[in-house]
Amino acid sequence: MTARVTERVAVRVKPGASRTRVGGRYDGPYGQALIVAVTARPVEGQANEAVRRVLAEALGVRRSQLTIVSGESARDKVVAVTQPPPGLSDRLAELIEGGGR
Repeated sequence: MTARVTERVAVRVKPGASRTRVGGRYDGPYGQALIVAVTARPVEGQANEAVRRVLAEALGVRRSQLTIVSGESARDKVVAVTQPPPGLSDRLAELIEGGGR
């Protein structure tokens, strides 16, 4: 049986933004967090789904690998990445410190 490897990522969501963007740092309740701005409004899970979509693209993983494990209805969230690819920590640091895309 193969063990499921999971990495957790703290994110700060900015719903209703003028454009979608992943990058930047926010010091929130879960520690250093990656800022994720999405154009979707926080209505009926639309912003959460948009966050999963753009975060998957930015991290180079499938959307199905991302699960919001904390903060489902808040701006500050923790997202679990199952089977994270090699270099995920470096990519996160690049997005947080470099401002992302």
